[in-house]
Amino acid sequence: MSEPLDIVLLSNGPGELNTWVRPVVAELVRRWPQARLSVILAPDGNSSGKEEQMALSIPGVARVQPARAYGRFLLTGRTAAGWDWSRRGLVLFLGGDQGLSVIVARRLGYPIVAYAEWQARWTRFIDRFGLREEQVRARSGRERFAGQFQVVGDLMIDAARSTGAGGRLQVRRALGLDDAAQLLALLPGSKPAKLSMGIPLMLGIVEGLARRRPGLHFVLPVAPGLAAADLERFARPGNPDLSLVEGLSGRLVRDQGGVEYLQSPGGAQVRLWFERPAYDLLAQSDLALTTVGANTAELGILGVPMIVIIPTNRLDAMRAWDGVPGLLSGLPGRLGASIAAAINKRLVGRLGLLAWPNIRAGRMLVPELCRRLCPGDLLPIVEEWLDDPARRRAVACELRQAMGPDGAARAFVDLAAATLAGSQPA
Repeated sequence: MSEPLDIVLLSNGPGELNTWVRPVVAELVRRWPQARLSVILAPDGNSSGKEEQMALSIPGVARVQPARAYGRFLLTGRTAAGWDWSRRGLVLFLGGDQGLSVIVARRLGYPIVAYAEWQARWTRFIDRFGLREEQVRARSGRERFAGQFQVVGDLMIDAARSTGAGGRLQVRRALGLDDAAQLLALLPGSKPAKLSMGIPLMLGIVEGLARRRPGLHFVLPVAPGLAAADLERFARPGNPDLSLVEGLSGRLVRDQGGVEYLQSPGGAQVRLWFERPAYDLLAQSDLALTTVGANTAELGILGVPMIVIIPTNRLDAMRAWDGVPGLLSGLPGRLGASIAAAINKRLVGRLGLLAWPNIRAGRMLVPELCRRLCPGDLLPIVEEWLDDPARRRAVACELRQAMGPDGAARAFVDLAAATLAGSQPA
């Protein structure tokens, strides 16, 4: 009988749990079905408050420590539930603070392997790093030994492409779609600055399309941490950005089965989708209308053609810079807003490619509309894409190629296995 094995996965927010932890856990279960998998959550600024339940819902995870107990564990080495530990074990860093993860590994006496999406740090204390791409090496500290850094690939690709035909069939049934029905996915973002313009803008587009194309369906995957009421707040007539984008207001409606929609004044309905991750849903979409962000990477991985919108109707909306510009634009009142608008005005024409598939390809695979936008501008563009299935199929192939192959979870677990084997006493 083999010696018991504990594998501890360190993570933090909903994005990391869905796109990093989930595919790695699936591979760990295949590799070591007898291992006990524990998740220790760290505090995260993007927390939805549901991370503990999300982690527990991942098949193969045996136990989860919530983020509120993280500080105590770092100080004392004791978990809130008094977990026991096997002599043989391994720590996998999949989100949070790399430096603090070293303390966890030292507390447990286990070797540690870290997934480095952007940069490998604390190289003196972390045994090995799985890099998302080769460029991460140039941004990182020096390797202590040959092979400490190994490119494993993008875990998000494994997470997204793990969607199966059964899940996709369930999506179409849940939405009441037949095989010929078209589906437009709407991704307005999750931050208030994006939602304030994005929701009324998209409702205006939905109403226009619904009049022209009665067979078209609309769905909005709700971002983690948001509720239907949050979206409705930005759809109310009192939203000052509604007139700025020439958009429409809307209201929240719930059918007899409890399904929630945002409904435009003319009666067009946008189905709200709360299941996460929403890969099965997105994979069924003929086209997506999306803001810029990580969602463009997910859509690209799935091969979903998209139109990326960056409305500049309110130039003071973005204030997320570092250094002096960030301090000045963060000043209260009109002064900070005016400084933010001035900075954005200078930057708009110099931003380059913004959607992840375009960045990866080095060219414009999908359109990026970074300008003043209103529904009337976007309606003909959306219809042009919906009317051209051959173009969508070709772009879908190019998107998948640009985002790269899958297999990152398997490569990362291979690295973990090599680390574990090297750490065992002779």
